[in-house]
Amino acid sequence: MNASRPRKRREKRADRPLHVQVEAWGPLACFTRPELKVERVSYPTMTPSAARGLLEAIFWKPEMTYGVERIEQLKPVRWTRFRRNEVNNSIITKNAYESLRANNGYYYDVAEDRGQRVTVALSDVAYRIHATIHATDRCTAPLPKYRDQFDRRLARGACYEQPHFGCREFAAFFGPRGSAEEAGAITPADQAGIPPVDELGLMLHHIEYLPKGKERYHWFRASLEHGVLHVPDRPLAPAEISGVPGAEGRASAEEVA
Repeated sequence: MNASRPRKRREKRADRPLHVQVEAWGPLACFTRPELKVERVSYPTMTPSAARGLLEAIFWKPEMTYGVERIEQLKPVRWTRFRRNEVNNSIITKNAYESLRANNGYYYDVAEDRGQRVTVALSDVAYRIHATIHATDRCTAPLPKYRDQFDRRLARGACYEQPHFGCREFAAFFGPRGSAEEAGAITPADQAGIPPVDELGLMLHHIEYLPKGKERYHWFRASLEHGVLHVPDRPLAPAEISGVPGAEGRASAEEVA
């Protein structure tokens, strides 16, 4: 009887969220503001959705999810801009996709659809991501097992796909805490250039992907305190974002049936 009680306590503790830390750095980043439709304009710092995508690129399992708690900005904001050749339209409709597969004469000419767009991006970036690993309904093993797998992959630089900062061509290098300084990506002088408080306004919390290719955006009021972005557990309610520029037509989780 006494032998079964410790086992129950261990199983209960195994389901509790476990913390992980990742440092990521790179030459370019663009965390696009979704309310700006034509030109790509980045947020001044990494968004929680981008941080979650970076963690999933390192280690992903359907038995677990990541909850981003805060993001430390390890270098001051540096802006850059450039023009790129991009296509004006995307083939996202079902009819266009089926026509291409059927090869019935339908074709897409990239040269005719090409256009130049300006990208306002960040240069020479470095971040430290603090997140927790949560178990899903599909989790059957103790949660520390996945945390240990994540730590091992992080230490040896393994990933499912190359992590990136917003756009796939902006590759991100990553490692455990202290690896950015070891790689020479940050110096002690970088912290001196970060302002004590920086109000960022409305920021994307996460994107909810709906059926038929639709999306719903979730927002929160963001600010950097000594270079640290604290991420709330829940996004803002629709009443809290009404009237804010750029938030027209955006819904929050409370409107999902």
